[in-house]
Amino acid sequence: MTEQTTGDQLPPTHRSRLTFHGPLGEERAAGFVTRLAATDPKSVLDIGCGWGELSLRLLAAAPGATGVGIDLLARDLERGRTLAADRGLADRMEFLEESATGTRRGPADVVLCVGSGQALSDAPAPDQYGEALKELRRLVNPGGRVLYGEGFWERRPQPEELARMWPDAKLDDHLPLDGMVEAAVRAGFRVEWLEVASQEEWDQFEAGYLADIEVWLAANADHPQAAEMRADADRQRASYLTGYRGVLGLVYLTLVPVA
Repeated sequence: MTEQTTGDQLPPTHRSRLTFHGPLGEERAAGFVTRLAATDPKSVLDIGCGWGELSLRLLAAAPGATGVGIDLLARDLERGRTLAADRGLADRMEFLEESATGTRRGPADVVLCVGSGQALSDAPAPDQYGEALKELRRLVNPGGRVLYGEGFWERRPQPEELARMWPDAKLDDHLPLDGMVEAAVRAGFRVEWLEVASQEEWDQFEAGYLADIEVWLAANADHPQAAEMRADADRQRASYLTGYRGVLGLVYLTLVPVA
């Protein structure tokens, strides 16, 4: 789904080049779907679902399941509804524009929370991760599965690297990998599977995140919004290339609740 641009178009409002809103490749996603579908889920809850690509693939592989996705971005949810209709899944997948904090939408047999742990807790990092995992434990049925994707420090960032990341980036923003796993165990899980996003997945995600905007900027250099969007795009690219590339990782934990 590639967005074409012309000189008189408005700026793009969504990331049409991204299949998943995160560093996740096709092979890894297929493995998640196979592993989760093998548990024969009847219900799927997607926290911070975006357009729900992973949920929709899981429902296609688990024909006895229905799903609910919650997010606050209306345009992503509308994209999800369109995808569900196109795949014949509109009657099995509901997209809701609402907060996940304290949600009563669970429990579910499979809970997906990929890059959206902040939606479950108002606590500051690093306490946020433990609080989010406790919420995920509450939201999953006995014998179910949680797929939790979260950022972690691949290595301890240097002060100059932190200064080049996002505004006010600090060491406490993330845990190391072992700290993430320990937080999951403390919250009442065992780790069935652990995977870490590859550098290629990160590079493809970052490129896809900016691709629509970059093409539009090339064709609309004099648009009234071009200067602001160009500055934002340049800032995002520099933040990745000179700040968190190779420093910030993303771990995918497949978690089983302890009985």
